[in-house]
Amino acid sequence: MKFDLIIAGAGSGGLGAAITAGRLGLRVALIEAAKTLGGNAARGGVNCWEPGVGGTGLPFEIYRRLKQIPKAVGIYRHGRHLWRDPSFPGGECILDPSLRYTDSLRRFLLDGEDKLDIWHGVPFEPNDYVKVVSELLNETQNITLFSGSAVTSITQNGHRIKSVSLDDGTTLTADTFIDATASIILARLAGCRTSLGRESSQTYGESAAPKQADDSLNAVTQLYRVDPHSGQPSIEPLPEGIPSECWWAPKFPSAVFNQYPRGGWNVNMLPTMEAREFSSLRYDTAHKECARRVHAHWHHIQTVLPEMQSFRLSWLAPALGVREEQRLVGRYVLTQQDLDDTLKKQPHDNIICIADHSKDVHGEVHVHKELSFPYGVPYRCLLPREFDNLLVACRGASFSAIAASSCRLSRTMMQLGQAAGTAAALAKDQQLDVADVDTGALRTSLRKQHIQLEWPASDKLQRYLQRE
Repeated sequence: MKFDLIIAGAGSGGLGAAITAGRLGLRVALIEAAKTLGGNAARGGVNCWEPGVGGTGLPFEIYRRLKQIPKAVGIYRHGRHLWRDPSFPGGECILDPSLRYTDSLRRFLLDGEDKLDIWHGVPFEPNDYVKVVSELLNETQNITLFSGSAVTSITQNGHRIKSVSLDDGTTLTADTFIDATASIILARLAGCRTSLGRESSQTYGESAAPKQADDSLNAVTQLYRVDPHSGQPSIEPLPEGIPSECWWAPKFPSAVFNQYPRGGWNVNMLPTMEAREFSSLRYDTAHKECARRVHAHWHHIQTVLPEMQSFRLSWLAPALGVREEQRLVGRYVLTQQDLDDTLKKQPHDNIICIADHSKDVHGEVHVHKELSFPYGVPYRCLLPREFDNLLVACRGASFSAIAASSCRLSRTMMQLGQAAGTAAALAKDQQLDVADVDTGALRTSLRKQHIQLEWPASDKLQRYLQRE
């Protein structure tokens, strides 16, 4: 089975790559180990795009499609928040029909701005999101989906990957490969250099890094949904064997409450399990333990917020929200210096997406530092040092731990995927490997796809983004 492009992983990065490459005429194999699409944005329960620059290309198209479905998507404003009212157990994000998509395209703060007044995210119904991205995949007529299939091995020849084998014995060959899996399985099977945990301050000269490298990772969340019920307000009884006290932390974690377009709330506990504990357990064991913690957390929320007694726990995300795993050490590593330099000082001429999320680490190591301006992600962050026809377009791309804590949100990952899919098409047209594509031509193509590469956006792009 021969393809132009093989993509492993159908989360935000993989979907961005597949839809883009399929539109540009490539025959694409999209491999997803789960039986459903969407990654963290759907299966992981992160049913909201957080505020941030750069979500202009394919994410905006998806938003416009979602708007055609009644009550599938909205824009939030902040309501109550523990930063203003310490008695509130987190942050409340309420749908505001007066807001537009462009209101969601900034997070960085200018002098004197209140973060809660300018941050506007995009909550969506997960089933509608999966429906829309599935339609976009099918419309290209160039994509073969292998769902419920995992890559088990690869073959290679020198600096090129030749084929992948799946767990059902199927072998697929292609000219170009994109790794968009959370665990960067292709890169690891190929023996690419990777990193796990925090690098020492000497590794990349990062002032905020620890003196000694360690295995600390961003923590894990089990997201859940609560929906209104018509019965008498009450606190849901706890399942047998689950205590009402928090047994895994000194107190119950705070949470972000995102209002769903069809009612109810998406509850993002910050966090549910420390990464160190998660890493010590089998995935299914960790998942079951996180579910127990959800029941206790929800019992606590109903206790301290009586208004929540009119809601019932209706859904636990089928996958855990994992923020960080292994990362590629590629031809360029995005670091704290890039985030601090911002687009104003970064020297790169190959930036393929921009972002401005904070340096944001949850768990035993807690970091939350907002940025003052957007930064760019260079194309070389997608390129392994060891292979010429492989790209990594996911949160496991070539980032330091500090940079990864910022550059990990769904719309940013989709932009990385869109860049990778475009590069694969250029490589075929130019009869080159993706390591050798002209990045000037790549950036030109991305701009034609309405991807923002500068701040502020051009007048042409701003006019396009008004077409909701």
